[in-house]
Amino acid sequence: MDGKLTILLCEDDENLGMLLREYLQAKGYFAELCPDGEAGYKAFLKTKFDLCVLDVMMPKKDGFTLAQEIRAANAEIPIIFLTAKTLKEDILEGFKIGADDYITKPFSMEELTFRIEAILRRVRGKKNKESNMYKIGRFVFDTQKQILSIDGKQTKLTTKESELLGLLCAHANEILQRDFALKTIWIDDNYFNARSMDVYITKLRKHLKADDSIEIINIHGKGYKLIAPEAEA
Repeated sequence: MDGKLTILLCEDDENLGMLLREYLQAKGYFAELCPDGEAGYKAFLKTKFDLCVLDVMMPKKDGFTLAQEIRAANAEIPIIFLTAKTLKEDILEGFKIGADDYITKPFSMEELTFRIEAILRRVRGKKNKESNMYKIGRFVFDTQKQILSIDGKQTKLTTKESELLGLLCAHANEILQRDFALKTIWIDDNYFNARSMDVYITKLRKHLKADDSIEIINIHGKGYKLIAPEAEA
Protein backbone atom coordinates (compact mmCIF):
# COMPACT_ATOMS: atom_id res chain seq x y z
CA MET A 1 0.00 0.00 0.00
CA ASP A 2 3.09 2.18 -0.42
CA GLY A 3 2.96 3.69 3.05
CA LYS A 4 -0.50 5.19 2.55
CA LEU A 5 -2.86 5.44 5.50
CA THR A 6 -5.40 2.64 5.17
CA ILE A 7 -9.14 2.98 5.71
CA LEU A 8 -11.70 0.20 6.10
CA LEU A 9 -14.83 1.50 4.34
CA CYS A 10 -18.05 -0.47 4.88
CA GLU A 11 -21.04 0.80 2.90
CA ASP A 12 -23.84 -1.30 1.39
CA ASP A 13 -24.96 1.40 -1.07
CA GLU A 14 -22.81 0.40 -4.05
CA ASN A 15 -22.84 3.80 -5.75
CA LEU A 16 -22.07 5.75 -2.58
CA GLY A 17 -19.42 3.25 -1.55
CA MET A 18 -17.58 3.48 -4.85
CA LEU A 19 -17.82 7.26 -4.81
CA LEU A 20 -16.40 7.43 -1.27
CA ARG A 21 -13.59 5.01 -2.11
CA GLU A 22 -12.57 6.94 -5.22
CA TYR A 23 -12.65 10.24 -3.36
CA LEU A 24 -10.58 8.95 -0.43
CA GLN A 25 -8.04 7.39 -2.78
CA ALA A 26 -7.82 10.67 -4.70
CA LYS A 27 -6.98 12.27 -1.34
CA GLY A 28 -4.05 9.89 -0.89
CA TYR A 29 -5.59 7.17 1.30
CA PHE A 30 -5.87 3.47 0.55
CA ALA A 31 -9.54 2.56 1.05
CA GLU A 32 -10.86 -1.01 1.03
CA LEU A 33 -14.58 -1.09 0.29
CA CYS A 34 -16.80 -3.82 1.79
CA PRO A 35 -20.55 -4.16 1.03
CA ASP A 36 -21.62 -5.63 4.38
CA GLY A 37 -20.50 -6.17 7.96
CA GLU A 38 -19.32 -9.75 7.51
CA ALA A 39 -17.05 -8.79 4.61
CA GLY A 40 -15.86 -5.83 6.65
CA TYR A 41 -14.79 -8.01 9.58
CA LYS A 42 -12.97 -10.45 7.31
CA ALA A 43 -11.09 -7.54 5.72
CA PHE A 44 -10.26 -6.15 9.17
CA LEU A 45 -8.68 -9.46 10.21
CA LYS A 46 -6.49 -9.55 7.08
CA THR A 47 -5.27 -5.94 6.90
CA LYS A 48 -3.81 -3.46 9.40
CA PHE A 49 -6.08 -0.43 9.01
CA ASP A 50 -5.49 3.05 10.42
CA LEU A 51 -9.19 3.99 10.62
CA CYS A 52 -12.66 2.49 10.01
CA VAL A 53 -15.62 4.21 8.34
CA LEU A 54 -18.72 2.07 8.96
CA ASP A 55 -22.27 2.44 7.72
CA VAL A 56 -24.70 1.56 10.52
CA MET A 57 -27.44 -0.14 8.46
CA MET A 58 -25.77 -2.98 6.57
CA PRO A 59 -26.86 -6.53 5.63
CA LYS A 60 -25.48 -9.66 7.35
CA LYS A 61 -23.94 -7.62 10.18
CA ASP A 62 -24.81 -4.02 11.11
CA GLY A 63 -22.24 -1.34 11.82
CA PHE A 64 -22.74 -1.37 15.59
CA THR A 65 -22.10 -5.13 15.78
CA LEU A 66 -19.08 -4.83 13.50
CA ALA A 67 -17.67 -1.98 15.59
CA GLN A 68 -18.01 -4.03 18.80
CA GLU A 69 -16.08 -6.90 17.20
CA ILE A 70 -13.40 -4.53 15.91
CA ARG A 71 -13.12 -2.86 19.33
CA ALA A 72 -12.70 -6.27 20.99
CA ALA A 73 -9.71 -6.94 18.72
CA ASN A 74 -8.26 -3.41 18.67
CA ALA A 75 -9.33 -0.90 21.32
CA GLU A 76 -7.34 1.93 19.75
CA ILE A 77 -8.39 2.04 16.09
CA PRO A 78 -10.56 5.13 15.34
CA ILE A 79 -14.12 4.46 14.12
CA ILE A 80 -16.46 6.82 12.27
CA PHE A 81 -20.10 5.85 11.76
CA LEU A 82 -22.07 6.84 8.66
CA THR A 83 -25.85 6.71 8.94
CA ALA A 84 -29.14 8.14 7.81
CA LYS A 85 -30.37 7.78 11.40
CA THR A 86 -30.66 11.00 13.35
CA LEU A 87 -32.29 9.70 16.53
CA LYS A 88 -30.34 10.72 19.62
CA GLU A 89 -30.61 7.18 20.99
CA ASP A 90 -28.88 5.73 17.92
CA ILE A 91 -26.12 8.31 18.03
CA LEU A 92 -25.53 7.72 21.73
CA GLU A 93 -25.44 3.97 21.09
CA GLY A 94 -22.63 4.55 18.61
CA PHE A 95 -20.64 6.55 21.12
CA LYS A 96 -21.20 3.94 23.84
CA ILE A 97 -19.61 1.35 21.55
CA GLY A 98 -16.62 3.64 21.21
CA ALA A 99 -17.16 5.71 18.08
CA ASP A 100 -14.74 8.58 17.51
CA ASP A 101 -17.21 10.41 15.27
CA TYR A 102 -20.68 10.07 13.77
CA ILE A 103 -21.76 11.58 10.43
CA THR A 104 -25.38 11.63 9.32
CA LYS A 105 -26.34 11.36 5.65
CA PRO A 106 -26.39 13.33 3.46
CA PHE A 107 -22.90 14.75 4.03
CA SER A 108 -20.25 16.34 1.88
CA MET A 109 -17.06 14.53 0.91
CA GLU A 110 -15.11 17.48 2.31
CA GLU A 111 -16.77 17.05 5.72
CA LEU A 112 -15.83 13.37 5.83
CA THR A 113 -12.20 13.98 4.93
CA PHE A 114 -11.98 16.86 7.43
CA ARG A 115 -13.17 14.59 10.22
CA ILE A 116 -10.86 11.76 9.15
CA GLU A 117 -7.88 14.13 9.08
CA ALA A 118 -8.77 15.61 12.49
CA ILE A 119 -8.94 12.16 14.09
CA LEU A 120 -5.71 10.95 12.47
CA ARG A 121 -3.91 14.12 13.61
CA ARG A 122 -4.89 13.36 17.20
CA VAL A 123 -3.76 9.74 16.88
CA ARG A 124 -0.43 10.69 15.31
CA GLY A 125 0.06 13.39 17.94
CA LYS A 126 -0.40 10.85 20.72
CA LYS A 127 2.08 8.44 19.13
CA ASN A 128 4.70 11.18 18.80
CA LYS A 129 4.50 12.22 22.46
CA GLU A 130 6.92 10.92 25.04
CA SER A 131 5.53 8.45 27.52
CA ASN A 132 3.62 10.20 30.27
CA MET A 133 2.70 8.49 33.52
CA TYR A 134 0.18 9.75 36.06
CA LYS A 135 -0.33 8.48 39.58
CA ILE A 136 -3.98 8.85 40.58
CA GLY A 137 -4.58 7.57 44.08
CA ARG A 138 -3.73 3.85 43.85
CA PHE A 139 -3.88 3.91 40.05
CA VAL A 140 -1.05 4.41 37.59
CA PHE A 141 -2.08 5.70 34.16
CA ASP A 142 0.23 5.32 31.15
CA THR A 143 -1.13 7.77 28.57
CA GLN A 144 1.04 6.45 25.74
CA LYS A 145 0.11 2.80 26.15
CA GLN A 146 -3.44 3.78 27.20
CA ILE A 147 -3.22 1.45 30.21
CA LEU A 148 -4.75 2.08 33.64
CA SER A 149 -3.23 -0.10 36.36
CA ILE A 150 -4.11 -0.85 39.98
CA ASP A 151 -2.73 -3.58 42.25
CA GLY A 152 -1.27 -5.47 39.29
CA LYS A 153 -4.52 -5.36 37.27
CA GLN A 154 -4.32 -3.57 33.92
CA THR A 155 -7.18 -2.07 31.91
CA LYS A 156 -6.64 -1.11 28.27
CA LEU A 157 -8.53 2.10 27.55
CA THR A 158 -9.96 3.18 24.22
CA THR A 159 -8.44 6.23 22.53
CA LYS A 160 -11.29 8.51 23.64
CA GLU A 161 -11.19 7.20 27.23
CA SER A 162 -7.44 7.73 27.35
CA GLU A 163 -7.58 11.24 25.90
CA LEU A 164 -10.30 12.31 28.33
CA LEU A 165 -8.62 10.76 31.37
CA GLY A 166 -5.35 12.40 30.30
CA LEU A 167 -7.03 15.82 30.31
CA LEU A 168 -8.63 15.15 33.70
CA CYS A 169 -5.25 14.09 35.12
CA ALA A 170 -3.55 17.19 33.71
CA HIS A 171 -6.20 19.25 35.53
CA ALA A 172 -6.48 17.00 38.61
CA ASN A 173 -8.26 18.68 41.53
CA GLU A 174 -9.07 21.60 39.23
CA ILE A 175 -12.02 22.24 36.94
CA LEU A 176 -11.66 20.81 33.44
CA GLN A 177 -13.73 23.19 31.35
CA ARG A 178 -16.37 21.32 29.33
CA ASP A 179 -15.92 23.40 26.16
CA PHE A 180 -12.15 23.02 26.29
CA ALA A 181 -12.38 19.23 26.60
CA LEU A 182 -14.90 18.98 23.76
CA LYS A 183 -12.86 21.11 21.37
CA THR A 184 -9.61 19.37 22.31
CA ILE A 185 -10.89 15.80 21.87
CA TRP A 186 -14.02 16.03 19.72
CA ILE A 187 -13.08 19.19 17.73
CA ASP A 188 -16.68 20.44 17.91
CA ASP A 189 -18.68 21.25 21.08
CA ASN A 190 -22.09 20.39 19.59
CA TYR A 191 -24.91 18.62 21.44
CA PHE A 192 -24.09 15.09 20.27
CA ASN A 193 -20.41 15.39 21.12
CA ALA A 194 -21.34 16.76 24.54
CA ARG A 195 -23.56 13.73 25.16
CA SER A 196 -20.75 11.49 23.95
CA MET A 197 -18.41 13.02 26.50
CA ASP A 198 -20.96 12.35 29.26
CA VAL A 199 -20.95 8.68 28.21
CA TYR A 200 -17.15 8.53 28.43
CA ILE A 201 -17.14 10.22 31.85
CA THR A 202 -19.47 7.44 33.05
CA LYS A 203 -17.08 4.83 31.62
CA LEU A 204 -14.11 6.41 33.38
CA ARG A 205 -15.96 6.46 36.70
CA LYS A 206 -16.49 2.70 36.35
CA HIS A 207 -12.81 2.15 35.55
CA LEU A 208 -11.77 4.17 38.62
CA LYS A 209 -14.30 2.78 41.12
CA ALA A 210 -11.73 0.35 42.60
CA ASP A 211 -10.27 3.31 44.53
CA ASP A 212 -12.98 5.07 46.51
CA SER A 213 -10.70 8.03 47.21
CA ILE A 214 -11.05 9.02 43.53
CA GLU A 215 -14.09 10.79 42.16
CA ILE A 216 -15.04 12.61 38.95
CA ILE A 217 -17.62 15.24 39.85
CA ASN A 218 -19.80 17.45 37.68
CA ILE A 219 -19.34 21.19 38.13
CA HIS A 220 -22.66 22.58 36.97
CA GLY A 221 -22.36 24.88 33.98
CA LYS A 222 -18.58 24.54 33.86
CA GLY A 223 -17.25 21.02 33.43
CA TYR A 224 -15.71 18.22 35.49
CA LYS A 225 -13.23 17.83 38.31
CA LEU A 226 -11.08 14.78 39.00
CA ILE A 227 -10.75 14.53 42.78
CA ALA A 228 -7.67 12.41 43.47
CA PRO A 229 -5.23 12.40 46.37
CA GLU A 230 -1.60 12.37 45.28
CA ALA A 231 -2.60 13.03 41.66
CA GLU A 232 0.70 13.82 40.02
CA ALA A 233 2.56 13.44 36.71
